[in-house]
Amino acid sequence: MGPQDANSLGNVHGGVIMRMVDEAGALVAMRHANMPVVTVAIDSMTFMEPIRIGMLVMCKGELTYTGRTSMEVRVEVSAENPFLGQGKITNTAYVVYVALDVNGSPSVVPELLCETDDEKLRADQARERQEFRKRQRAIESAAAIKGSGS
Repeated sequence: MGPQDANSLGNVHGGVIMRMVDEAGALVAMRHANMPVVTVAIDSMTFMEPIRIGMLVMCKGELTYTGRTSMEVRVEVSAENPFLGQGKITNTAYVVYVALDVNGSPSVVPELLCETDDEKLRADQARERQEFRKRQRAIESAAAIKGSGS
């Protein structure tokens, strides 16, 4: 990370990290779907540790869920002092993408195949998050309709 990525205190802007997370997650989703994707949701991201100018930042993405056209990717951000080799996890986020066909319409994605117990557990947890997102979307839609119709 360079000075252009940081504030006057030398801390990397959260938006820079969020962009890296979104790009890393999109690459995972595109590789799985073998087609373009768009971001539809980013679950809350907590900045657990500051990232300073000069640190090496790495994003590791893992597909955790597939729906009919949507996919959830877990992205873990770590930062490392390149001189000391000391690294730490700074952020974790779950990002949801929808695959798009050549016309820009949502397209069916391949199913996620979970082989290990850890993968199955992460997929179950991802299904719960997706159900929560759907409930939240329904509540927000109902509120918007109620607020606009009189």
